[in-house]
Amino acid sequence: MAEGENIELKFRIYDGTDIAHDFYSSSTTIATLKQKLIAEWPQGKTTTPKVVSDLKLIHAGKILENNKTLADSRITFGDIPGGFVTMHVVVQPRTTKKKTEKNHEEKQKTNSCSCTIV
Repeated sequence: MAEGENIELKFRIYDGTDIAHDFYSSSTTIATLKQKLIAEWPQGKTTTPKVVSDLKLIHAGKILENNKTLADSRITFGDIPGGFVTMHVVVQPRTTKKKTEKNHEEKQKTNSCSCTIV
C-alpha cells in the first residue's frame, strides 16, 4: 500500500454488527481507528469499551499495534474491485480486582500459622 492511499475499512464487533464503515488514509494509526470506534460504538451493547486499551483490532489473524499505521500493518485488500477490508474488534475491558472480606479472611486462614507447645 502506498503512503497516502485510502483504503475502505469496516469493523465487525462481537455480535456481528459492522461499524465505522469508511475510507481511511494509509497513514492513519491503529490508535486513531480505536478512538473512532469508541466514539461510534453502538448504544445498548452489553460490553462497551471505554479507552483505547480496551480494544484489540485483528486483521489476517494478527493483533494490530496502536503505534503503527495502516501502511505499517500492511493492510491490503488485493485486486478486488470495489473491495473493502473487514477487521475484527475484540473488547477486553480491564477488570479491577476488588478484595472482598471473604477472600481476605480466606487468605488470612491459609497464610496463618499456629504453634502449640505441649
